[in-house]
Amino acid sequence: MFSWIWSLIIGLIVGVIARFLLPGREAGLPTGALGVLITAVIGVLGALLGTFIGGALWGGENYAAGWIMSIVGAVLLLLLVRLVMGRSTTT
Repeated sequence: MFSWIWSLIIGLIVGVIARFLLPGREAGLPTGALGVLITAVIGVLGALLGTFIGGALWGGENYAAGWIMSIVGAVLLLLLVRLVMGRSTTT
């Protein structure tokens, strides 16, 4: 159970870092508390994506993504969300 909580906390941090690296607002995503939750989900999924990419490129079956690959995965996921949903015209 604590590993899930720790993953959510790390995912939130990774999601926030990815959001700082890729600022702006996506169309269709809410703001406020739900936006923070979606940012955490994007961070956790980005860490999984970073683990998959890093494992395919460098590691073996026991590869675990570090901070950099987690952030890269979250940024790639944010870019994919922007590609699918578009960017908001309001700031």
